[in-house]
Amino acid sequence: MSQAPSSGKHSSGKPSSANPRTVREVVFVDGVRTPFGRAGEKGIYAGTRADDLVVKCIRELMRRNPSLPAERIDEVAIAATTQTGDQGLTIGRTAALLAGLPLTVPGFAIDRMCAGAMTAVTTTASGIGFGAYDVVIAGGVEHMGNHPMGADADPNPRFMSERIVDPAALNMGNTAENLHDRFPAVTRDRTDAYAVASQDKLAAAYANGQIQPDLVPVATMKPGRGWTVNTVDEPPRPGTSVEDLAMLKTPFRAHGRVTAGNAAGLNDGATAALLASAEAAEELGLAVKMRLVSYAFAGVEPEVMGIGPVPATEKALKNAGLGIGDIGLFEINEAFAVQVLSFLDHFGIADDDPRVNRYGGAIAVGHPLASSGVRLMNQLARQFEEDPSVRFGMTTMCIGLGMGATVIWENPHHAEYGRAVDTEAVDTDAIQADTTTKTGAAA
Repeated sequence: MSQAPSSGKHSSGKPSSANPRTVREVVFVDGVRTPFGRAGEKGIYAGTRADDLVVKCIRELMRRNPSLPAERIDEVAIAATTQTGDQGLTIGRTAALLAGLPLTVPGFAIDRMCAGAMTAVTTTASGIGFGAYDVVIAGGVEHMGNHPMGADADPNPRFMSERIVDPAALNMGNTAENLHDRFPAVTRDRTDAYAVASQDKLAAAYANGQIQPDLVPVATMKPGRGWTVNTVDEPPRPGTSVEDLAMLKTPFRAHGRVTAGNAAGLNDGATAALLASAEAAEELGLAVKMRLVSYAFAGVEPEVMGIGPVPATEKALKNAGLGIGDIGLFEINEAFAVQVLSFLDHFGIADDDPRVNRYGGAIAVGHPLASSGVRLMNQLARQFEEDPSVRFGMTTMCIGLGMGATVIWENPHHAEYGRAVDTEAVDTDAIQADTTTKTGAAA
């Protein structure tokens, strides 16, 4: 276990300067998730508790990494957007207890809406880098059947009376329609075509056995039906066509462009990841799937929250000394197709670029809000293993109330893994100036 700073005293009792700190490397060891379900009475997790889904993930992480003593886990951070009922009571701590981890392992809950699990990862990773932790579990859960989005929320009336935000900001579908208004080049035809591609890519990934290795089987009980062991995602609709999607209604605006087919659905599911310092991973014999390079969060106008990944990505790239061209794989959360396409357009990336969401995305697989960040990481880690030619990859997502999050990772299978990046080869100032100009024009 890494040691905390000294008390600032020598044995003589005289004060001394604090011990200097060196930021430690943080690695992604493993990640798992439950199959995602459709929210509602007919969904696979109707009648199942949210915290039990998290427990399944934690236990599976421990089973898959037998060289890790449970007492070496320093923290459990679990995110949920609606922190009440079976998603309340400091779910990081309660899930740790329910999973059978030692009583000495602490835990906490975290909320950053859709980026909850991603924030759980970056927050605990910062603790590892600082030396407070060696090994952590970070993840998220959302049971939208038990806790519909916005249920029991009580927005402060000043939001409206003082016009702090546009009323549309409190409805994610409306914010997606606003994004279409802002970027007219992102048409409904494009979003429907993108959504079909997401379904097709996920179906291909399932056929190739690329999704199943990180899924935790979940047994559920339904009255009159008995027990069922759920081993695959429920939301996908393989075989969906552009013609099918063209027939769907636009629920957020008459003659709008956002439909149930080109947006993520309402889903239930949980994720969990195992992170460690590079030293601890080596000591404990834990395999490394990715190295954390940089991360960033950014705020944007709440009424166009889907553009949030753009400034977050600019910040993360600048922090890493990289350019967008250095990113060989993108895992972009598909809350709405328009949100992904506006990101791709901003950076000059084609709709069908093979670096983007190789296994499909949330439009097909589902988006249980606070859990999705680790799903992105699981898929990126799997793609890193399959493609050693890629050195850097990115996980990014938009966040309700006008935010974005981006995490950049390095592939340990790449020949130059761990070597210093030649920042002189990347004109980060020019990149920043160019992207800032674009963002400002969009705003």
